[in-house]
Amino acid sequence: MTRLEVRGLRAGYGKVEIIHNIDLIVGDGEIVSIIGPNGSGKSTLLKSIVGLARVFGGSIRLDGLELVGRDTEDIAMAGIAFTPQVDNVFTNLNADENLELGGYKITDKNILKNKMREMYEIFHEIEPVRRMKAGLMSGGERQMLAVARAMMAGPKVLMLDEPTANLSPKTVASLIKKIKDIRDSGVPVIIVEQNVKFALDLADRICVLVSGYKTYEGSPSELMKLDLQQVFLGLKAKN
Repeated sequence: MTRLEVRGLRAGYGKVEIIHNIDLIVGDGEIVSIIGPNGSGKSTLLKSIVGLARVFGGSIRLDGLELVGRDTEDIAMAGIAFTPQVDNVFTNLNADENLELGGYKITDKNILKNKMREMYEIFHEIEPVRRMKAGLMSGGERQMLAVARAMMAGPKVLMLDEPTANLSPKTVASLIKKIKDIRDSGVPVIIVEQNVKFALDLADRICVLVSGYKTYEGSPSELMKLDLQQVFLGLKAKN
């Protein structure tokens, strides 16, 4: 079932268009990794979906609901959870407080506590430091907390911007398992990633952006059969 549908998206900042005519369809229970060179528009694509970049044209639909023109709060309430690369937790608050804020939709305190308990079971690395301010946590613990906080809202789609940045290989391996578990629970995940190996290991589908154009979309295995120089240099980008 299609969950998120992006058609002909043109977006950027101010008067500058960064991404051009992007199509992307994300279905239930799949992980889509967006990769490409620096400055190719990967983060802009995510930010345009959540209303943080200017949309010049195209459509973004979540379960058929048009998101273009809505503010970020409305888009979050509709079911899009976005974890940016930086500033993705409240550093002056502890894990409990971060999770409580993530569960802003939950009005029943017992349900909220049960949801927090569930997050600590999944992201067990942060349970021992739950009373510590997030700013004092390790990079891996903060990243786990950021994803857990996003999941507190029960999103229809989870979007992560470079979740592996500056993480140890052991933490990356743990994060891969948790993201796959989220996918297996039915929540589709869109990941912008510079770590190509991580993206290929994790994704059901890969989308390559180069200079704001989509140069490839398909399975990781099919991507590896192609001329990667051609794909990543964008020689087919405007076709």
